[in-house]
Amino acid sequence: MFEASTTFNINTTTSIVFSSNHKFLQKIMTKDMNDNTIVSQKNTVLRRQKLALLLRSSEPNVFITTHDQPENTVDHRRSNASSLSPVMSSTSSPVHFMSPINQMPSPYTKSPWIIPYVNGVNGDDGNILNTGLIGSLVREEGHIYSLASSGDLLYTGSDSKNIRVWKNFMEFSGFKSSSGLVKTIVVSGDRIFTGHQDGKIRVWKYLDKKKKGYKRVGNLPTTKDYIKSSMNPNNYIEVRRRRNVPWIKHYDAVACMSLDEERGLLYSGSWDKSFKVWRLSDSKCLESVNAHDDAVNSVVVGFDGVVFTGSANGSVKVWRRELVGKTMKHLLVHTLLDQDSAVTSLVINAAEDTVYAGSSDGLVNFWEREKQTLSHGGVLRGHKLAVLCLAAAGNLLLSGSADKSICVWRREGGGGGIHTCLSVLNGHTGPVKCLAVQEPVEDDDRNTQDWIVYSGSLDNSVKLWRVSEQPLICNR
Repeated sequence: MFEASTTFNINTTTSIVFSSNHKFLQKIMTKDMNDNTIVSQKNTVLRRQKLALLLRSSEPNVFITTHDQPENTVDHRRSNASSLSPVMSSTSSPVHFMSPINQMPSPYTKSPWIIPYVNGVNGDDGNILNTGLIGSLVREEGHIYSLASSGDLLYTGSDSKNIRVWKNFMEFSGFKSSSGLVKTIVVSGDRIFTGHQDGKIRVWKYLDKKKKGYKRVGNLPTTKDYIKSSMNPNNYIEVRRRRNVPWIKHYDAVACMSLDEERGLLYSGSWDKSFKVWRLSDSKCLESVNAHDDAVNSVVVGFDGVVFTGSANGSVKVWRRELVGKTMKHLLVHTLLDQDSAVTSLVINAAEDTVYAGSSDGLVNFWEREKQTLSHGGVLRGHKLAVLCLAAAGNLLLSGSADKSICVWRREGGGGGIHTCLSVLNGHTGPVKCLAVQEPVEDDDRNTQDWIVYSGSLDNSVKLWRVSEQPLICNR
């Protein structure tokens, strides 16, 4: 019932490369760094299983093949849902890696990130490359399955069971569980919730400022609640033939989580076909909903407290929490989508009242709210293989795919559901499994809003991108 948690040494082998977005990087890097030289070490590249086998074993009902793609480029595609042309040309890619021979020592010596000096890289003639790769972090710990950004901290989860914490491009801290790869991470105040392959939800806090240590402070459900529930035969449900478990605990992988900060609730979705509702104030499991006929791959809290769930059975459902008798329960309001291809990810653009759903056929469906109803707005076609993750940033939608690319879409004003594919970010050598967006950064020189986007991949890397809603064409 009890498990041990440990805080591990963060000084493990790390290989990190920076691209040429130097001027922008100086705005967000910390200044308290000395002038020693960082010597980059060449990591041994381990041979992996075929990506199709990896994804088939880790994601239900999603079959993925692989194709070669050029690395570290910004490409441009046109969506069938858009009547507008992309505004960037193929010459505007700011992304390139320098030869190690040409790399200069980084002045940021406490940071593992290596920044090559490039004369005139920021456009002395006024041309600023405002969309592209900033840097890469390659880990030997395994595939990156989950990311979470909170303030100036980035949390990364992998199949090594480790959660790494990064601050200002430096490895700040880390913690690990005794079992279960990390499939999802959410942050609420001073608590970090991690969902794992073994069906557990673990709760962590930052408690040791001297050692920069995180400690596990509990599970969901709590040990006390689980023991109490298991003593009552009426609390057991049949999950498989001749197997009964207490209803308050997931018995299969926890694939997704979402916060409702306004109501103090945490939602967790699982491959056990259910989603559960947790009260943050006392970690109580308030409700368990048998939502789909197959694995729940995504759960998100939308506008007005409405909850959306996406499943491997190809459906997207809408739930509303209402008073039934003396208790609050989630009732099915509508089924937005029912298709053959698995729904792999959902995201809400709250500002535009739009719901996006990515699926294993490479498409992104979206719905727009009109008064009290949701109407289907169209389909975004930008990927050759399965869409594995989505993220929203202002007017932008980012979609990560098994084809190793990230599409950057902009929702155009004026109605009609028109989306422009501004650019395609290439650089990963494996499927893009997760995305996270940092708080926006204002560009005083251009009076526009840019975003910092993190992408995690099954190629064991995390990449850091700068993405703008108003990309510029480089004339260099």
